Amino acid sequence: MEQFKNMKIETLSQHNAEAIANDWHYEGVYSFYDMTEDPEDFEEIISPDLRGDRYFQVVNDDELTGYFCIEPLSARKAEIGLGLKPDLTGQGFGLSFLKLIEYFVLQHHKYQTLVLSVVAFNERAIKVYIKAGYVKVGTEMVASNNSEYEFILMEKNVSRQVDEMNH
Repeated sequence: MEQFKNMKIETLSQHNAEAIANDWHYEGVYSFYDMTEDPEDFEEIISPDLRGDRYFQVVNDDELTGYFCIEPLSARKAEIGLGLKPDLTGQGFGLSFLKLIEYFVLQHHKYQTLVLSVVAFNERAIKVYIKAGYVKVGTEMVASNNSEYEFILMEKNVSRQVDEMNH
């Protein structure tokens, strides 16, 4: 986590939510993740009411480097959504970024399983998730960006990590 050692995680500010929604644009096929491509995602991230207390920003020296959201699925399971600033993607930061998020989630919640849902063509992210210990548990077709896409569902049992953190 060397490149993320000076990071702070805070509730996502309105200013940064709008920056992510309007200004973050990814290259090539990854433009799929531009908030402007999906009106529902765009609306959720810019609306404080829709965001609720589930969205967080990752900042380094007051510069926004990424964000994530936590969607509780049950008392023991939560889905994590995440995004790294476009000019930081593809540089090997993904695993450290994900571990930073996991650590935060495990410090503040009692989930035993974390879930990720990733569009099937995003092989770069899938490799990172596998390296982090997530396993594929299924697929689903999801309406997004004015079409339907196959998403891979991945899960990780984090109860061992929680035990290690408590000892």
